Amino acid sequence: MKELQYLNQYFIKYRGRLLAGLLITIAATVFTIVVPKKIGDSVDVVRGYINGDIADLAYVKSELLQNILLIVGATLLSAFFTFLMRQTIIVVSRRVEFDLKNKIFQQYQRLSLSFYKQNRTGDLMNRISEDVSKVRLYVGPAVMYSTRTITLFVVAISYMFYTAPVLTAYAIAPLPILSVLIYKLSVEINKKSTAVQQYLSQLTSYTQESFSGVAVIKAYGIEPRTNEAFADLAEGSREKNIDLAKVQALFFPLMILLIGASNILVIYIGGQQFIDGKIDAGTIVEFLIYVNMLTWPVAVVGFVSSMVQRAEASQKRINEFLSEEPEIKNKTEEKTSIKGKITFENLSFTYPDTNITALKNISFTVNPGETLSIIGHTGSGKSTILELIGRLYDVQEGTLKIDNTPIAQLNLDSLRSSIGYVPQDAFLFSESIKNNIRFGKEEASDAEVKQAAKRAAVHKNIIAFSKGYDTVLGERGITLSGGQKQRVSIARAIIKDPQILLFDDCLSAVDTETEEEILNNLHEISQDKTTIIVSHRISSAKNADKTIVLDDGKIIQQGTHNQLIKEEGYYKELYAKQLSEKEM
Repeated sequence: MKELQYLNQYFIKYRGRLLAGLLITIAATVFTIVVPKKIGDSVDVVRGYINGDIADLAYVKSELLQNILLIVGATLLSAFFTFLMRQTIIVVSRRVEFDLKNKIFQQYQRLSLSFYKQNRTGDLMNRISEDVSKVRLYVGPAVMYSTRTITLFVVAISYMFYTAPVLTAYAIAPLPILSVLIYKLSVEINKKSTAVQQYLSQLTSYTQESFSGVAVIKAYGIEPRTNEAFADLAEGSREKNIDLAKVQALFFPLMILLIGASNILVIYIGGQQFIDGKIDAGTIVEFLIYVNMLTWPVAVVGFVSSMVQRAEASQKRINEFLSEEPEIKNKTEEKTSIKGKITFENLSFTYPDTNITALKNISFTVNPGETLSIIGHTGSGKSTILELIGRLYDVQEGTLKIDNTPIAQLNLDSLRSSIGYVPQDAFLFSESIKNNIRFGKEEASDAEVKQAAKRAAVHKNIIAFSKGYDTVLGERGITLSGGQKQRVSIARAIIKDPQILLFDDCLSAVDTETEEEILNNLHEISQDKTTIIVSHRISSAKNADKTIVLDDGKIIQQGTHNQLIKEEGYYKELYAKQLSEKEM
């Protein structure tokens, strides 16, 4: 249980509720145990009257009425305390589940971009959902059942041994066998359940991917192949579920068999002892009730062991991520004022996960109010520059300064809140268009949202929808075209009104006229901002204050548009090519 020690902090946090829950559990169990004793006493009273040992009928009725009232009272109190028990211990387990999920999610938010490149989304989801659920079973049901079982065993078996030690030994003999078999059965069920969950994950991932890529599937006419692959996965899932059902089917018959064995032993041995005059008839009835009462807690021992094993394995997986340290750390808590001057000095960068050197000895400066355009082949390192400015990665060699301060010395929250970043692959949430734009500024008014949309040249498209700005987008913004998604993403950056605007080839899916409109609008709003535009189009670069051309991570040309079209090189060739395409 080494990994589960992490949960001790939550046991301490909720110690008051847990202690109350344990005491209530003990009380509920004690009141449950009263019932068999009073039933046995009632049987003895009736038998005494029938045999003539008790002649006073009024006394018999009084004893029976008293026992009935005690049985009803004990049952009601046991039910009441059982309700309170679940309201304390199970509620605590839900609170721990809530705290743990929040802890994991906060950790996910802290971890660096490289972490997400190395781990699958499905695995991240499983650790915050399935694994936490298994841990909750340890904190709640496992603790509750264990306390109830221990209390029941201590009180009931102590009383049984005190009353009839020989009969008790025979009565509980099958119970350890039941516990061991249930444990082994639980382990097997756990293995089968894991296989079922794995197939379920594959099935879910496949269907999610199919739904997301349904346009491609239909365009290529591969529905039969897709259906066949789904059918294979579904068949595998069906077989695993059947295997699990076969094992689970053994559970209750096994319990009934061993309960029956215990009952037979109680009746046979108890009957012999009754004939010999060693015990009363009421004791046999008591023991029959106690045996049936103890059977489920004994079976629970196997369940609890299985719960603890699964919780240990799940908590180990959770701890792996919780112990992960983010590569990008906020080195100062003091808020930093960002004006927007960006300086690269002899900077080189190699991606740690792929070992690809993206930038080689890069140097340039962009002042507040200036616009820099970056042109280059795919894979030349353009996007890397923007990722380093947003400090998604730390600089390895050379220097990156913001306002003449090394970027690592700035407050990370201040830095990122001063940046409006539009990625190449625009990501939109399954929310309304209005809320997607407001993602850049949560408190923005409807007028501000519309103004940002107009500047991004997407307002006319939005109002053409039946629900306008309240149109709810599909997953990843599938409702919109590529160009519309890019423009909504631009509106989201504009409404933020940041000091630094970063555009990563975000106009690639719009036509040249719309691009010209957006660029003119950006020119107006970026007068006092630092703007960097990454593009493959010369039209996006011609109005920039300066342009750098990258090739294989190196700056091969830099200057203004008018300077670069006059010198031989990549920029002039690209300009001539795109100009001829436009004329055609």
